Amino acid sequence: MASLGASQVVRMLVNGTPAERPVQARTTLADFLRDDLDLTGTHIGCGHGVCGACTVLLDGETVRSCLLLAVQADGHEITTVEGLAGEDGALHVAQRAFSEEHGLQCGFCTPGLLMTTAELLGDDVRLSRPEIRERISGHLCRCTGYQNIVNAVESAIALHREGAVGG
Repeated sequence: MASLGASQVVRMLVNGTPAERPVQARTTLADFLRDDLDLTGTHIGCGHGVCGACTVLLDGETVRSCLLLAVQADGHEITTVEGLAGEDGALHVAQRAFSEEHGLQCGFCTPGLLMTTAELLGDDVRLSRPEIRERISGHLCRCTGYQNIVNAVESAIALHREGAVGG
């Protein structure tokens, strides 16, 4: 059998938990999260960084995990959709807003959209609907037409500004 190349041990904090595993140099962060850590909420849609389904937070900023190698995330903090909810299981404001506003249908794009929403809540944001559309424009959804997604992001911003728990 042909060698797959040398492996390297990566260490990172994933959803608040230390993770340390050997990985092949070509392993994407998305594959590492899904295959090695069993965090399957990070979806792989296009595999080219176009659809946004694989979006996670790296040190609080969104990245396309299908384009980032696991070795590039070594020493960093990663948050996936599984890490959004509180330790007590309380939904993050983004999750709550997407549920209440019906901002999902099949759910395939939802984890990436939730991660982008969570990132923008880190700012003291006041976004108009066109600005929200611009901020989520890197995500492709084939089900909703985006109206309820925009409503959900708008609701998450309002909940966050009101000081709702979980975000």
